Amino acid sequence: MRINTLNDNTNGFRFNIAGVQGLYRKRVAIRRFGITRGDSMTGFHLGKRSLYIEGGNYRRMLHNFAG
Repeated sequence: MRINTLNDNTNGFRFNIAGVQGLYRKRVAIRRFGITRGDSMTGFHLGKRSLYIEGGNYRRMLHNFAG
């Protein structure tokens, strides 16, 4: 299990737990709800909190994301 900080001065962290990579973010102003699927991540949004997990359309793979 590996947890690192985000490199963009926002509240949250990157993680790599049992081969599953992703990030968690607490937003300041924007409120989002629902599920989004991008090129390499699937996002779960509930208000000002978002959880992104590697997955999605797999057009781009993550490499060494959490160190």
